[in-house]
Amino acid sequence: MLFNSPIFPLFFAVVYLGYLLLQRGVRRGERGGLMLAGQNLWLLLASYAFYAWWDWRFLLLLMGSTGVDYLCGRAMAGGPKRALVGLSVAVNLGILAVFKYLGWFVSETGALLEALGLAASTPTLELLLPVGLSFYTFQSMSYTIDVYRGRIQPERSLLTFALFVSFFPQLVAGPIERSERLMPQLASPRTLSRDALGEGAWWIVWGAFKKVFVADNLGVLVEKVYASEHPTSGFMVMVAAWAFTWQIYCDFSGYTDIARGVARMLGVELSPNFKLPFFASSPRELWHRWHISLSEWLRDYVYIPLGGSRRGPVRTQINLALTMLLGGLWHGANWTFVVWGAYHGLALAIQRVFRRPEGPAVSRWGQVLGALLTFQFTSLGFLIFRAKDMRQVGQLLWTLISDFRPWYGDYGDLALLGVLISVPLGVELVMRLRGDDLEWPLRWPRWVQALVVCGLVAATFVLGASYGERFIYFQF
Repeated sequence: MLFNSPIFPLFFAVVYLGYLLLQRGVRRGERGGLMLAGQNLWLLLASYAFYAWWDWRFLLLLMGSTGVDYLCGRAMAGGPKRALVGLSVAVNLGILAVFKYLGWFVSETGALLEALGLAASTPTLELLLPVGLSFYTFQSMSYTIDVYRGRIQPERSLLTFALFVSFFPQLVAGPIERSERLMPQLASPRTLSRDALGEGAWWIVWGAFKKVFVADNLGVLVEKVYASEHPTSGFMVMVAAWAFTWQIYCDFSGYTDIARGVARMLGVELSPNFKLPFFASSPRELWHRWHISLSEWLRDYVYIPLGGSRRGPVRTQINLALTMLLGGLWHGANWTFVVWGAYHGLALAIQRVFRRPEGPAVSRWGQVLGALLTFQFTSLGFLIFRAKDMRQVGQLLWTLISDFRPWYGDYGDLALLGVLISVPLGVELVMRLRGDDLEWPLRWPRWVQALVVCGLVAATFVLGASYGERFIYFQF
């Protein structure tokens, strides 16, 4: 079920109404625990229905992963922790390996054998990728690792844990929540309020605008270059790279905003997954602002266990490179993602070697220049990320280098890019100038909020793409 599909508002209205009716019981003192269980059961059933909308068979996979990690977590209270956490990690990574990487590995192995002149007869495996698999396996697996490390206690309630893994607003594309943040919210009584309703509605409208009006319309510009066998010029390749950078940002952050809004209306706070990333002035800062939940997950469960920066400069560079390679591979079974991860890993390693020593703060103009260069660096990376294969990457890069003719391009596309990103860019610029104040729109006067919401809704419905495009990160 898509957030931008006609069925979702009806689905959420039913969920919210049932949740509202159950809230009354939470206020009844001694019956609060029973009614809280009713709320969680209602949300769990809604989450399973939401997920089963794509393919009910994958619901069994979600429930199986939930069951294994719940039992492993409980058993760690008095059992062999190392073996149990190993079982949890093996099951989760095994599911990812089979559904996401096995077919690619088999085909690449066959291609390698043929290149070496060896007769190869490898089977063709095409498994349908379960939606949200990379997100919920990482979220569930982090729970058992945290129990193993002693950071949290095993969750006793299967209902609470199952809801933690499958909470529908963030189930399909994150943010990847930590148990220590989300689980206590699900284990405590939650009440609905007018303030939560208003705040949630704002994030939903803002996220839908970024997705349907900005991202989906930008997708048309991007497709003109990436669907062509012969790009018209290097200039148009660069415009397409800029457009895709904004497209994937507005698409993914739009999903996050809608997820946060839906959860907020249900009395749950989700983590912000983006923090004005296009104002980052270096690759390192970019990863503190872009897909924050994944970058923190990789830091805590990959980079630090590898040794982090504790084993000397050379080992630190290797750890950075390996972490970003895995981050690239997390996105899917394609060499473009691996190269994209290596591209960012190399940049982080180089920046660490030449990092600026502590001293006077960088000037405002220095920050502006750094942000422009970082955006260009990010866009070139997403040129690789968006390509269907490495052959297309080579073709696009060669066109960009050998045929960059600004005078031979469609300036209408460039102008349209500017128009489409003008609203999110303007709003985020003010947020940045106000010290990264992401909550700034929530403090506008009510009449201003009402006018802006009406304008955003009108633009979304009248000028937004009407064909219900999937969110880009659904494929990851």
